[in-house]
Amino acid sequence: MNLTIRKIEPTDLESVISLIREFALFEDLSDVCEVTTEKLSVAMFADGAVLEGLAAFVDDKPAGYALFFPNFSSFRGQRGLYLDDIFVRQEYRGQGVGEGLLKEIARLAASRNLERIDFLVLDWNKPAIRFYEKLGAAVDGEERHFKFTDDALDRLAS
Repeated sequence: MNLTIRKIEPTDLESVISLIREFALFEDLSDVCEVTTEKLSVAMFADGAVLEGLAAFVDDKPAGYALFFPNFSSFRGQRGLYLDDIFVRQEYRGQGVGEGLLKEIARLAASRNLERIDFLVLDWNKPAIRFYEKLGAAVDGEERHFKFTDDALDRLAS
């Protein structure tokens, strides 16, 4: 197996969108998966881009991806990266692809003198939880993820 992990390039966006849709299907969230190549391109490559990403290829075939952006923990005073997505296609799981993506993100964080990587995992995704714990991730069971989107955001902003 020839694994390559590299920064996502504009020419990778269609493959990444396909992987995002597979991830949404896996998490039973296809009905809210509205990302387009244009939206992803703006987020990653336009002026004021806010998102970075890595793509994993096995023998030149798209095998997985990770999307992340800077964050800050005010109480701890730590700068870090927020890992929004990490996904590996089923046929490549257990072959080092996910760990390779995480190691590359950790190297990027370390090279930028960042102190943490934060992420969320659905509570039913036990294989992912075991994977992250095996690599040394700590879980904070007291926090809950909230968000303002769509009409709620519009109402709040008005």
